[in-house]
Amino acid sequence: MAENEASIEGNAPTTGELVAEQPQTQTHKLERKWTFWFDNQSKQGAAWGTSLRKVYSFDTVEEFWCLYEQVFKPSKLPGNADFHLFKDGIEPKWEDPVCASGGKWSVTSSRKDNLDTMWLETMMALIGEQFDEADEICGVVASVRQRQDKLALWTKAAANEAAQ
Repeated sequence: MAENEASIEGNAPTTGELVAEQPQTQTHKLERKWTFWFDNQSKQGAAWGTSLRKVYSFDTVEEFWCLYEQVFKPSKLPGNADFHLFKDGIEPKWEDPVCASGGKWSVTSSRKDNLDTMWLETMMALIGEQFDEADEICGVVASVRQRQDKLALWTKAAANEAAQ
């Protein structure tokens, strides 16, 4: 019996071999954390911002793609709805201290598929830190409206012309 046990032990993989056989999961951390928000202003007479809801925060590339694949595209949202992607800790409101002195750059589109493309490409540029003045940007908003959709990039300091 002792002879069999010795031969079994001799064939057993070492710890290093076990680790190498297991699939490795690697996450790709982003430079900062981001938060998705949703706002549906369809109720008549409701105060602005009362329907604004924090959806999810993420800080890895994998989390972003998982969320993006699971969330409706802006073109599929009902009228008067907004998707927001803002740096974590900044609320998509002009009353937020970071946004209070800010401004925004807006692009409009009458074609729904244009909004989806602009939304995705702008989000990827934001989370990938592709803007020269990335620290000056608060976030981006995709707004679905009856006649014309809008994408708006919110900035921290409207008076800072060089950064704008």
